[in-house]
Amino acid sequence: MKLHDNNNNSGKKTATVNKWLITVTVMLPTIMEIVDTSVANVALPHMQGSLNAGTDEITWVLTSYLVANAVVLPMTGWLARLFGRKRFLITCVIIFTISSFLCGAAPNLETLILFRIIQGAAGGALIPSSQAILMETFPPHQQGMAMAIFGIGAMFGPIVGPALGGWITDNLSWRWIFYINIPIGIVAVVMAALFLFDPEYLKHKGKIAIDYGGLVLLTVGLGALQIVLDKGQQDDWFNSPFIVTCSVITVLALLLLVRVELRHEHPIINLRLFKNVAFSAGNTMMFFVGFCLYSSIMLIPLFLQTLMGYNATMAGMVLAPGGLATLLTMPVVGAMLSKYDGRKIVLAGLVIGASSMFIMQGFTLEASYWDFVWPRIVLGVGLAMIFVPLTTVTLSTISREEMGNATGMFNLLRNIGGSVGIAIAATLLARYSQFYQNVLVSHITPLNQAFRMKQGIIKAGLVAKGMNPFTADSASLSAIYGMVRREAGILSYNRIFFIVGLAFLVIIPLLLLLKKQKIGAPSAGVH
Repeated sequence: MKLHDNNNNSGKKTATVNKWLITVTVMLPTIMEIVDTSVANVALPHMQGSLNAGTDEITWVLTSYLVANAVVLPMTGWLARLFGRKRFLITCVIIFTISSFLCGAAPNLETLILFRIIQGAAGGALIPSSQAILMETFPPHQQGMAMAIFGIGAMFGPIVGPALGGWITDNLSWRWIFYINIPIGIVAVVMAALFLFDPEYLKHKGKIAIDYGGLVLLTVGLGALQIVLDKGQQDDWFNSPFIVTCSVITVLALLLLVRVELRHEHPIINLRLFKNVAFSAGNTMMFFVGFCLYSSIMLIPLFLQTLMGYNATMAGMVLAPGGLATLLTMPVVGAMLSKYDGRKIVLAGLVIGASSMFIMQGFTLEASYWDFVWPRIVLGVGLAMIFVPLTTVTLSTISREEMGNATGMFNLLRNIGGSVGIAIAATLLARYSQFYQNVLVSHITPLNQAFRMKQGIIKAGLVAKGMNPFTADSASLSAIYGMVRREAGILSYNRIFFIVGLAFLVIIPLLLLLKKQKIGAPSAGVH
């Protein structure tokens, strides 16, 4: 098949490129970026030792990347119009690849954080740009399948990232988790140069006025917000002057941003898109889905490793079947979207997701491996039934000219929802653990017959092993306190899983605001 003809119209050129070649082309940078978001987590202890950094300092390797990522996400559409989408995408892949090499070669923590900021800024544009290209490449009746393919790539990262990062760190060096991006980046640049072309509407006859005010306010507002969410629990939230200052900066900057963007002729983020009720509802739902997804993915391995004694590999083996279920379900959901109303599929996904959380609410300290795996599989199926149709239905009402803006904001809301979910889950876990521990400890008194019997059994066992009675008495109390902490922990996790389940259900009414896409018909478009 010809890649292009003599006609200078880029739209016609794009039409002559095989859509599957375009799909592979845009999925490479997407997978590279998503894997890099999660691959560094498991390597933090190794980085800390190698770079002689403290625990609080080394977490900035993650925070700096997320902040830069969050800032660039919503301005992707504007940047694509300013520079041309093909040129912008290739530039971002090149910068991402070079900064990956520099991260791997960083001699100290300060340099590593600097290059992670650059890497995060370049990576922030890759997902929305790729998503916008896919939505344009496939005809309306195949957009569900396009988003299913995109979703497979998006889920590939969180599944493969931690395991890959752990293996590379253990067998090579933490620096190689960055070096592996280099060959992928080179292939992605070559394929993008060959197979991607800008559509006619992205060609500009005149200069675009740069929205400097919006650029500054967006950077400051989202940067401060991400720092608050990432560091809030660690710094005891509003008892910390630093967190209070960042919170005030966030509110002021984002309020001013709304005012500036609604008045600017060429805003860096087009907030007018939110006048579209269906788009606003879809973004709100994606915020809550991000909340549920990221909080559950954080809670499950933490629960397994802190209370059940699982190592990192075994905890990953609990998560992996759920990710595999998502991968297998997404193509089926993509095919279903060409025949059925996407809103009904999202409804089924939300109910299934909530059900999985309510099953997890029943976890006990005696649960087996498979007791943990099968509700994770149920959650994986539910997420596939939410992500693909929700993305398709939400973006189907957006015109091609605004697709870059729309995908940027859609992904931003998911990421912020995830950050909020992780922050709230971590805070609730700390507070509930303390609450349940106080409740349980209040029942441990010399007058409690069950407590006296349990302590007596433990003490007798220790004495039988050769420990002197006085030390055995103290050790038995310590053992019982450990049991109390574990019991308080499981009660806390159960309560939070229940709250996450409710979060899946409370957004169901928003489905009424989404529009049913007519199968095989052109997208409505919002101009």
